Amino acid sequence: MKPVVWITGAGGLVGSYLVRTASRWAPDWDARGLTRQEVDLTDETAVRRLWQEHQPAAVIHCAAISRPAVCEQAPELATKINVGATALLASLASEVPLLFFSSDQVFDGRQGRYVETDRINPINRYGETKAAAEEIVLSNPRHTVVRLALTAGTSSTGDRSFVEDMRRSVAANLCLTLFTDEFRSPVPAGVVARAVWELIAQKQSGLYHLGGAERLSRMEIGEALAMKYPELASRLQPGSVTVYHGPPRPPDLSMSCEKLQSLLSFPLTGFRSWITSCPSNGADPWDYAMPDLNP
Repeated sequence: MKPVVWITGAGGLVGSYLVRTASRWAPDWDARGLTRQEVDLTDETAVRRLWQEHQPAAVIHCAAISRPAVCEQAPELATKINVGATALLASLASEVPLLFFSSDQVFDGRQGRYVETDRINPINRYGETKAAAEEIVLSNPRHTVVRLALTAGTSSTGDRSFVEDMRRSVAANLCLTLFTDEFRSPVPAGVVARAVWELIAQKQSGLYHLGGAERLSRMEIGEALAMKYPELASRLQPGSVTVYHGPPRPPDLSMSCEKLQSLLSFPLTGFRSWITSCPSNGADPWDYAMPDLNP
């Protein structure tokens, strides 16, 4: 019988990629994807009951309220889900590996090219909840925190990724104002899944950054996406984060991923390089083509 690994947030972007790629990258695991329909992670009694039923040997915790604007509007709910549910899972998994997805948003964005030892200083509610959860998870030496960069992918609901948001806006005949002075390290969801399954296989714990190899502005990201989705090209217009009105936005959340890269069997490629070599035959452009695993 295969050991069970829980994947929370299986209805979200990263969680869905982990579930769908488990047979490819982690065939020795019985991957159980948990959505809100299976269990409410804020219902301690229900979570404990399901834990006793499944007896998971590992947990990959993806579930979160991940949109900063929602966290600002509902801070108590964001804390309950992003921190409280994480604390519960970390307690239940005290004797087994747990991998928790944090975010580049734990940084204030004043520096950029962040490494794992840099001081965190979140400036929005979402980043604050992730920073608090990190502290809980890292108190157990068995456990792992992966700070995730901006992630590109496709979802069954069509609303889980910034790529889907952009395409939906253009389909509604809207223009896209993209900042030339806000920087990220975007990464395809398929790369995230492959990297995480390798970490699980290696039983690696501790803190890691996971993103693409390129530091790109929001505008550069849009221009790169227009190579794949030509309908975006005429709708892109440059803007500046300095005139943005909304939840605080860190200006440079680019990350160095050398620590993680040293453990992986494959390169964390640049976003633009990925796009120019991604499948164009109807396959998911944000996952590895099969059977060729090296785009």
